[in-house]
Order: sequence, then C-alpha cells, then structure tokens
Amino acid sequence: MKYFEDFAPGQVYALGTRRVTAEDIVAFATRYDPQPFHVDEAAAGASMFGGLVASGWHTSAIFMGLLAATIKRERWASLGAPGIDRCRWTQPVRPGDTLQGSIEVLETRPSRTRPFGLVRTRSRLTNQDGGQVLEIEGTGLYALTPQAGEAAPA
Repeated sequence: MKYFEDFAPGQVYALGTRRVTAEDIVAFATRYDPQPFHVDEAAAGASMFGGLVASGWHTSAIFMGLLAATIKRERWASLGAPGIDRCRWTQPVRPGDTLQGSIEVLETRPSRTRPFGLVRTRSRLTNQDGGQVLEIEGTGLYALTPQAGEAAPA
C-alpha cells in the first residue's frame, strides 16, 4: 500500500495512456454534452475547431479513469477527494489522440482534526505530440500508515 507518508512534494507519477476515437467522443457527448462540435462531424468541421473534438468533461473523465486505475493497480490508500481547485482544458482532444496522464505532488499535510493526510497535486494530460490538453489542481485524501496492531484500510 502507498500511504499518505509515502507522498512527497516533487514526486511525479505516470498514469498510463488512453487512445481516443471518434466513436468515444460522440458516445460521451451524446449522453453528457451534446454540442454540435462534439457529436456531428459536419457541424464540427464548420466550427472554430475545424473538426470533431472531445468535450472537456470527457477529457476530465479520461484523466479520472487513468488515475483510478493507477490507485487500484498500485494500491494507493486513497480515501477520495474533497474536490478540485482548478481545471483547465488547454487544447482540444481530437479523434486519434493518445493521451498520457501524470500527477505531480505539490504539497502534503496531515489533517489537524481527522486521521488522514491531504495531498495537493497538479495533474496533466498530454497528447502524443506532447501538447497539454488538461491541467487539474486539487487535493486527495490518503490514509495514514497503520501503526503496529492496527488494521490497514480496505
């Protein structure tokens, strides 16, 4: 398990990659963000984007999927998050893009009143050309390392 005490400012973690297809973009947007430049290739071509682009919320969901898979695979003692402080979609995501996620630890501090620690991070998604498409700053909650005789969190 990776507990609160295992995180330190300056650490960077790779979260893996995800390829985005036109079908992914249209399916997500049809359900959650049905604007023409997300769901209709002809309308998207005539838009300021010049083609189909993913919803920013889709881009954020891709990031969350990569983060959640890393938390599970690497057994981070995550207790969730109180929210995000900043989210920027800095470049459109297009069909065929392969997105790579990373998370950088900015600050750690134990809670003053609860038995967990807070880890403030800056997270990014970049495309196959190295262009940043998403930046999120937020705080995650992580269990403290169990003391001798204590049970580890589930």
